[in-house]
Amino acid sequence: MRSGRTEYGLKYAVKRSASKVGYCSLGVRCGTRAEAELPEGTAHLVEHTLFKGTKNRSAGRINSYLDRLGGELNAYTTKEEIVLHSTVLKEDIWKACGLLLDIATCATFPQHEVETEKGVVLDEIISYKDSPSEDIYDCFESAFFGNHPLGRLTLGTRESVENTGPEQLREYYRRCFVPSQIALCIVADEDEALLEAKALKLCEAAFAGIGGEGGFALSTPVPHIFSRTEDRDNHEANAVIGALAPSLYEEKERLTAVLLSNILGGPASNSLLGAELREKHGWVYGVECGYTQYSDAGLMSISIGCDRANLNRCLRSTRRIVDRICSTPLGDTRLKACKKQLLGQLAISSDSGENQCLSMGKSLLAFGRIVPDSETLEVFHSICAEQLRAMAERVFGEGKTSELIFI
Repeated sequence: MRSGRTEYGLKYAVKRSASKVGYCSLGVRCGTRAEAELPEGTAHLVEHTLFKGTKNRSAGRINSYLDRLGGELNAYTTKEEIVLHSTVLKEDIWKACGLLLDIATCATFPQHEVETEKGVVLDEIISYKDSPSEDIYDCFESAFFGNHPLGRLTLGTRESVENTGPEQLREYYRRCFVPSQIALCIVADEDEALLEAKALKLCEAAFAGIGGEGGFALSTPVPHIFSRTEDRDNHEANAVIGALAPSLYEEKERLTAVLLSNILGGPASNSLLGAELREKHGWVYGVECGYTQYSDAGLMSISIGCDRANLNRCLRSTRRIVDRICSTPLGDTRLKACKKQLLGQLAISSDSGENQCLSMGKSLLAFGRIVPDSETLEVFHSICAEQLRAMAERVFGEGKTSELIFI
């Protein structure tokens, strides 16, 4: 792998693979929390409308360009980033890379295309509202972080989207899509020195004359502790129990929280919550523990979906399991098995060129470098049972959790 930073601050990484398929991603450190005084959901609407025309390509040409090659073009928005990424045959990697750079530097946001795309986003908001398991998490996070930038809804609201126009999208784009906040990553079957040289040449041409600071300010949020039940007239019940967790930059604490989350409610059926609530009793159709890492905070949350009649027993069992892991350290044999399970899951997930490309981009945006696996593993293996217990107490201790229920 080769990585570096251009003289104007753009970060890049290239990696050779043995696949017939090539991957490229362009990540921008911005997202919802960089909207400042702009309407809620501006970042997400920018992501949608980036593809609706540039100075060099019409919307139709962008949409059909990679389709004709059998490739894919996608994007997503989070609280702290907008990511464009593409998958193509290896011989077309530079066409895909050139397209991403054109979209990231020359988007025009035509009025009629913006209005059309606003309709798509409004439908997306309605779709989320029709799915209690998705809507409850957005509502929880918004209430938990309150007026902090992390409390802004990624999709925005009907009112905020309707009130957003092309000039506001252009303002966000000008302010945030600057080289110092961008990471370009390529994974393809080509000599890494050539990959690096070609990438740098394309970037030099694309970003000539573009500058600025971009990004967003860090400010540690003060969480809102609450317990709230809302009658949504659903035949099922949904609950989220969440609390403040380590930030992205608390390395050992972050890795300990990742392990804790996986033990409590990871994807395997033997997670503590899954084994008790689903496998043993059949009380839930879904239960998981998730951990979202931000630059200045983290959020760990337990999500439950069940029949309304089972809600109280699910909540009681969840509290018992959480209290037990807060008070009693795991045995050495169990801890070792839990670590191996998580490492196996991560290894399988990373055995994908697309995931590797996206992961490289996240590392560059967050840390300014590709963090070696050996460095992460050394810290991970040093986590002991008492540190895991202490992390459970830090996150889920008495008076630290908030709860939102939809019934």
